Amino acid sequence: MSDMPVLQSGLLAGLPGVKHAFFTRRGGVSKGIYESLNVGRGSGDDAGDVQENRRRAAAWFGAEPDALNTCYQIHSATAVTAEEPWCGRLPEGDAVVTGQSGLVCAVLSADCAPVLFADPRARVVAAAHAGWQGALNGVVEATLTAMEASGADRSRVVAAIGPCIAQPSYEVGLEYLDRFETARPGSARFFKPGETADKRLFDLPGFVLDRLAEAGVEKAEWIGRDTCAEDDWFFSNRRAFRRGEGDYGRLMTAIMLS
Repeated sequence: MSDMPVLQSGLLAGLPGVKHAFFTRRGGVSKGIYESLNVGRGSGDDAGDVQENRRRAAAWFGAEPDALNTCYQIHSATAVTAEEPWCGRLPEGDAVVTGQSGLVCAVLSADCAPVLFADPRARVVAAAHAGWQGALNGVVEATLTAMEASGADRSRVVAAIGPCIAQPSYEVGLEYLDRFETARPGSARFFKPGETADKRLFDLPGFVLDRLAEAGVEKAEWIGRDTCAEDDWFFSNRRAFRRGEGDYGRLMTAIMLS
């Protein structure tokens, strides 16, 4: 499956002993609104198709499906450390950390920001799922703390945000601005006026990059792809809702020590 279309971060691609992928919706077997690489077990897609898609994602890394470690994501600030293959077990949390070669740390998303982390010297990597709640509540910091417990140094960590909903596509109500300003004064700079006076456009990748910088990560980037705006490439919760589709596929973002 080495020819499966994936996107990558220039920052992470140059790191020795680290392999990563921002999978798109392309390269799988699912049909209809889930076409084609839907890896979401919680979707209404055919379970066999989802399993095959996950097998293909694992194969891209040269790994067995049991080594594909994902969480039951709950929009939290919980990071879970993997010491061995979870074999399909889904601990609750929104980040997976490992210092073990051959284990694939992965998260699922469909507008939320997937974030990959790597300290190549300590040989510790992680994947985190940062929706607005997780980003605001500290999933970035929790991931870095868990990485440090495995020997990483956050000043050496390189991070990359994958495809997620971009500011022009992310209109929210004023209550979001109030919530962010209350929790983190100064967050108003990540909100622009929306189409009406009671709406704002939220810069999720910009906010996550700011959390990374504040947490001590010196090298970080967003790869600049908007899940909501690019129908041919990505699944999107918000786009599916606007179209009344009832459900949506999930994208996978993953990293592994080779």
